[in-house]
Amino acid sequence: MNKYRTHTCGDLNLKHKGSEIVLSGWINKKRDHGNLLFVDLRDNYGLTQCVIDKSNSIFKNLEKIPLETVIKVVGNVVERTKETINKNINTGEIEVSIKKIEILGTTKELPMPVFSDQEYAEEIRLKYRFLDLRRKKIHQNIILRSKVISFIRSEMQNLGFLEFQTPILTSSSPEGARDFLVPSRLNPGKFYALPQAPQQFKQLIMVSGFDKYFQIAPCFRDEDARADRSPGEFYQLDLEMSFVEQEDVFNIVEKLFVKLFKNFSKKKILNESFPRITYSDSMLKYGTDKPDLRNPLQISDLTEIFKREDVKFEIFKKLVKSGCIVRCLVTKNTKEKPRSFFDGIDNWAKEQGSSGLAYFTLEDEDKISAKGPVGKFFSQESLKEIMNVSKAEIGDTIFLSCGKKIEVEKLLGQARDKIANELKLIDENLFSFCWIVDYPMYELDEISKKIKFSHNPFSMPQGDLKSLDLTNPLNLKAYQYDIVCNGIELSSGAIRNHIPELMYKLFEIAGYSKVDVQQKFSGMINALSYGAPPHGGIAPGIDRIVMLLANEKNIREVTMFPMNQNAQDLMMSAPSNVSDEQLKELNINLRKKN
Repeated sequence: MNKYRTHTCGDLNLKHKGSEIVLSGWINKKRDHGNLLFVDLRDNYGLTQCVIDKSNSIFKNLEKIPLETVIKVVGNVVERTKETINKNINTGEIEVSIKKIEILGTTKELPMPVFSDQEYAEEIRLKYRFLDLRRKKIHQNIILRSKVISFIRSEMQNLGFLEFQTPILTSSSPEGARDFLVPSRLNPGKFYALPQAPQQFKQLIMVSGFDKYFQIAPCFRDEDARADRSPGEFYQLDLEMSFVEQEDVFNIVEKLFVKLFKNFSKKKILNESFPRITYSDSMLKYGTDKPDLRNPLQISDLTEIFKREDVKFEIFKKLVKSGCIVRCLVTKNTKEKPRSFFDGIDNWAKEQGSSGLAYFTLEDEDKISAKGPVGKFFSQESLKEIMNVSKAEIGDTIFLSCGKKIEVEKLLGQARDKIANELKLIDENLFSFCWIVDYPMYELDEISKKIKFSHNPFSMPQGDLKSLDLTNPLNLKAYQYDIVCNGIELSSGAIRNHIPELMYKLFEIAGYSKVDVQQKFSGMINALSYGAPPHGGIAPGIDRIVMLLANEKNIREVTMFPMNQNAQDLMMSAPSNVSDEQLKELNINLRKKN
């Protein structure tokens, strides 16, 4: 190929036997057998075992060269003996007999070994990310990410979408998270914002007459890190279409995702036509709007049953009278579980800040009865009703929670995952997708008691727009939807509000005046006034998609150069101080903390 290599470290096989070749790469491992020195040479494409005899004049020099030194090897391809064949690598039937070497790049002492996938402290891994990325697993994850993006781009083009790039420097917008602000030198005292998402621009593209748009879009949000969320920046497949309804968006995304996940994973997709679950049903049955449908456990509402005279569980009955709810989680065939299992779940619930989970097990000797700490409080007839509502059977256990709706949903949603893992109910070889639909347009802020948008403020409300009842905004539902897989939200999307007059009214409910809307969304609101088509879209997260395909639990494992939990780039020392001269140019004075 050139002076550095005739082949890569993943190329060679028996057909090259006897050939003189040139390889270049990193010394991955060395094994000194006295008269023979084995060197595993690694590059982006694979691994080749090289060997040198003690009689070779460079033997001693090669012995001293540290791991991760970059070298060029000139040698001959020889066949391995049958007992030394390595079936785990493409080059496992051959090795290279070294004739000479050349050092191309020296190395300092390593802060972490590259050949191992052993866990290391986040600080070390991120400070020396270039070394971390050499490690096999994470190296393969990043290659997977590249292939996934290429596949998506090709499929979107095949589906008739055009790829456009939207601005990185734009105006601040209330998208739900904090903006990253960029001061303007030419406009003193004013700031650009890095886009949290290309939301307004992709709508403007539809107004401009383009029918189907997509991009692999960088997004910037100043928010706290989580396992499935990077602080600072992330990438999403941003797409938008004109003259579509909700199902049109679903159809496109389902086609793409089925192809994508089949191409890059051997796991089975549970339903290739993704189930539609309403937001209210999801919160009731699963305690979350991000349900893991691999988990068979479901939640049921028992509030009305606790109003019966033959239910004597007074603590819960008093709470129900005060406006609280009772919900239960059924675990199948757990009658024979030891007491420690049930107490463990109860104690776990207390650790979450609740009063715990009451429980009983259904039995049937002469008649239906309940065994457990609270079983004595239920009559046979009330137990029959509980069984009917919850689909419980004899031998099942009922876990109960009572309290405010938001608290009960959260606790039982978490308990559902906890118990499923304890009972090993999750099939790890499945992808289970679903759509969560019919989100409320608004919600009540628990602290301020003010009405606010529940999701995207640009969503279209459901119903007849001519007779839309805006007097009860908390009853309004939106054409807002999320796509979820294995309990991970991959994206939110919506059919957009393209009617300026309606947008003013909806923002007014959330406390924005007409002037506020005009100031914050001047570009878009003006454009919508010049003939806007009905349109909608979605923006699945690239990082989360790759995380699922790579079987990783942390998004850092599929991101090239992630920040740490404090939104710091330890490798590049960002964020950093800047000089007084730079601040002066930008007309910025820093205020000292008291």
